[in-house]
Amino acid sequence: MDMHTVVVGTSGTTAEDVVAVARHGARVELSAAAVEALTAARLIVDALAAKPEPVYGVSTGFGALASRHISPELRAQLQRNIVRSHAAGMGPRVEREVVRALMFLRLKTVASGHTGVRPEVAQTMADVLNAGITPVVHEYGSLGCSGDLAPLSHCALTLMGEGDAEGPAGTVRPAGELLAAHGIAPVELREKEGLALLNGTDGMLGMLVMALADLKNLYTSADITAALSLEALLGTDKVLAPELHAIRPHPGQGVSADNMLRVLAGSGLTGHHQDDAPRVQDAYSVRCAPQVNGAGRDTLDHAAVVAGRELASSVDNPVVLPDGRVESNGNFHGAPVAYVLDFLAIVAADLGSICERRTDRLLDKNRSHGLPPFLADDAGVDSGLMIAQYTQAALVSEMKRLAVPASADSIPSSAMQEDHVSMGWSAARKLRTAVDNLARIVAVELYAATRAVEIRAAQGLTPAPASQAAVDALRAAGAQGPGPDRFLAPDLAAADTFVREGRLVAAVEPVTGPLA
Repeated sequence: MDMHTVVVGTSGTTAEDVVAVARHGARVELSAAAVEALTAARLIVDALAAKPEPVYGVSTGFGALASRHISPELRAQLQRNIVRSHAAGMGPRVEREVVRALMFLRLKTVASGHTGVRPEVAQTMADVLNAGITPVVHEYGSLGCSGDLAPLSHCALTLMGEGDAEGPAGTVRPAGELLAAHGIAPVELREKEGLALLNGTDGMLGMLVMALADLKNLYTSADITAALSLEALLGTDKVLAPELHAIRPHPGQGVSADNMLRVLAGSGLTGHHQDDAPRVQDAYSVRCAPQVNGAGRDTLDHAAVVAGRELASSVDNPVVLPDGRVESNGNFHGAPVAYVLDFLAIVAADLGSICERRTDRLLDKNRSHGLPPFLADDAGVDSGLMIAQYTQAALVSEMKRLAVPASADSIPSSAMQEDHVSMGWSAARKLRTAVDNLARIVAVELYAATRAVEIRAAQGLTPAPASQAAVDALRAAGAQGPGPDRFLAPDLAAADTFVREGRLVAAVEPVTGPLA
């Protein structure tokens, strides 16, 4: 595990910290200010618990059962029961990085001092993360309102020493055994603590933060593959001139055009070889790449603003306010996060679509301006990349289905008390699939475009230095160049890993300088 330490304070956290803890095993430490805030808020909850008047979450039932006042001798049982009953997830296990993000973000809110949780509970949450213990969380169980209830409940169950969890070695065992093996005592939840551990948008937010990190790499990668395709198709780079994009000043559009222009600098292919097949203009999928890629970039920026606000938030119900009040609220509703998760699925699908259109153009001898059919070595004997495009098209088709918004749906729950929900968890789950698919789609375009550039080089045309750097790095990564047909899946898998790990961007930046 990475020994980098993330300090959890009272004022939220950063996207970089979420990724560090979720994906890279960074350690978590509570700040002195967080411990002080936790202690102060707990005093308020204890004082309210001692009063005869019912207070939601402290001395009442939950949801549609909130009208029942719970006597002091039953309150510990109440907190245990809410965790046990709400740990009702079903389906496949959720990925380890998602669960770690979920746990860390819940700890972030707990540490804010607005939840009334005792410092020792927050410390146990940190200890479980640092031990590499990952609760078993299931795919289905969250409606994205009242928090990601079932997923968070499975995490809280582990804190109690119940249910199943995965140890640092990857073996699933009873949670109590794993806690004991790491010297962690199970927590005995008190007033409000069970509810406070369940009532947040942490799962959908964690998945949003990680999707943004992945999509940033994929959008830059797609700028590079678009440039390579433009070059292989003997297109013109004049459409990338900054003065053209300045008169339609969408920020992302200008960034994408600049990225493409820098990749194409010094090319011997762009705009100089159209005499044999004159073109007034390149096709939309080539000419409009900055507009499409750029609009997606602007959407990422909008989603990052929403994520930043959520990372600075304390989402719980009820919340402990600085003046001592404990107030019910609706901040647990996942609508702000759900909407941008769906928006990202839409732009990711469109980016995949335009990548596939350029790939198809590279393979069609009637539209590729002198490239062999399907980029095959001996067309007819060889099929070249024909079926690679089929695979890419299948991925694009699924992306379009995944672009249907989850947040447009709502199913009432809890005896109509919770009568409008966000479905944000569902939006996040399908976005993760979309991001995975997008990496594969970009990889297929990269594989086709680099082969086409190499074929042009064999015809005596010199590619841009950055293009050549991309070709060389991809070949070194195990994705082979032009030649007779061979088992293609390993080459495509190598290209996928190359793109997914950010190695395409890393390959060209020594030539282009840092790309946005």
